[in-house]
Amino acid sequence: MKRIKIAYIGGGSKMWARVFMSDLAVAQGLSGEIALYDIDVPAAERNAKIGAYINADPKTNSKFDYKVYTDIEHALEGADWVVISILPATFKEMRSDVHAPEEYGIYQSVGDTAGPGGVLRAMRTVPLYEGFAQKIKEICPDAWVINFTNPMSICVKTLYDVFPEIKAFGCCHEVFHAQEFLCCVLKEIKGIDVHRSKIYTDACGVNHFTWITKANYGDIDLLALIPEFEQKFFEQGYCEQEGHGQFDFLTDPFCYGNNVKMDLFNRYGALAAAGDRHLAEFMPRGWYLKDPETVKAWKFNLTTVDYREKQQAERVAETIEMAEGRKPFPVVKSAEEAVELMKAVMGFETVVSNVNMPNMGQMPQLPLGSIVETNCVFSNGQVKPVAANPLPKAVINMVYRANGNIETCYEGIKERNLDKIYLSFANQALCDGLSRKDSGELFKKMCYNTKEYLEPYFHLNSFKG
Repeated sequence: MKRIKIAYIGGGSKMWARVFMSDLAVAQGLSGEIALYDIDVPAAERNAKIGAYINADPKTNSKFDYKVYTDIEHALEGADWVVISILPATFKEMRSDVHAPEEYGIYQSVGDTAGPGGVLRAMRTVPLYEGFAQKIKEICPDAWVINFTNPMSICVKTLYDVFPEIKAFGCCHEVFHAQEFLCCVLKEIKGIDVHRSKIYTDACGVNHFTWITKANYGDIDLLALIPEFEQKFFEQGYCEQEGHGQFDFLTDPFCYGNNVKMDLFNRYGALAAAGDRHLAEFMPRGWYLKDPETVKAWKFNLTTVDYREKQQAERVAETIEMAEGRKPFPVVKSAEEAVELMKAVMGFETVVSNVNMPNMGQMPQLPLGSIVETNCVFSNGQVKPVAANPLPKAVINMVYRANGNIETCYEGIKERNLDKIYLSFANQALCDGLSRKDSGELFKKMCYNTKEYLEPYFHLNSFKG
């Protein structure tokens, strides 16, 4: 039994923390402490209470002491692992991120990575991550760090820029859904039903804009099966997500019919790996996000902040019920892989999975130091990136633009230079077609809408436009 300490920054999380706690519980061979740190202390205390119920569950294999910390320093002290999953600001700020651009004809299906919303969210997130990285450097420099927060690329970029020796990687499940899609293709065309772990994919790009250039099940080329799959299912759409039905995109705002993914495959000859809601935000807005009617025609959804607030309220209510013992906590293994990656690093096994790390040559088409998403080998104290196949020229041109926006945005935030950040804002694909006056006006408006979280770090009146 290996005893470890995990510091969880954002330990009051209503979703990711509970998923992580459950995955740890069903894992074999671990024990120790989970230090829950959150600015929302009551939320962290509720998760600690749920942790006690998890420990008492007969399905639990690895038991942990769940402790709540009111200061990050003591939470990090002695940590072997640091997990970060936070919501930068509140739904009030997210409402501006997602919906303020609609006045200018810009619709966003997610608004947390690309587009105007992604830039503003980055502006609120990077200063927090600068502090996290500095604390990790001072208190637990040898700890491994896992990031779940979006915008993923710029969060990981910040960690490595502040603390170059940090051992950090970012986990995202979007490629997993693409693998599930390929399993659906295999089942529908060949009648072979397998779990996504049984197929091989070669993926690379930047987070939420990662592309698969090779996919196999044994000697079966899965990408070669997609055209036949499209002939059967493109018109009606096909939701691939495990636990969902084919047409759940009609009722679930987080589901989609994979029509954007199939359309991009036809155009570019590679499979875009993220869900349609993310992919659409990297493309010209007239393609898939022209207006709500266009979105509906492409069989995905605009996930409103109203819906997110409703969902959050339901999660809080459910968490309270679980913490008070009025509702059982389901101790089950999720589809996430963070715990498996941790165990591989600790020497239990060897795992190959896609994560976000600095480019050390694993993706030669992008500059060194860029945060890229590729396969990596996790084994015995090491995470080694795997060299990816090159992307088609037309695809890498789009990925290069997305990466350039990330780099420019990060530099501007680091320098607290609003005019430089604006260059990234104006160059977002969803902002194509906006006049200079309109894009500057929108940027300024969105900054002032979220000034409570920006003014400690930026002089908002310094923007020249």
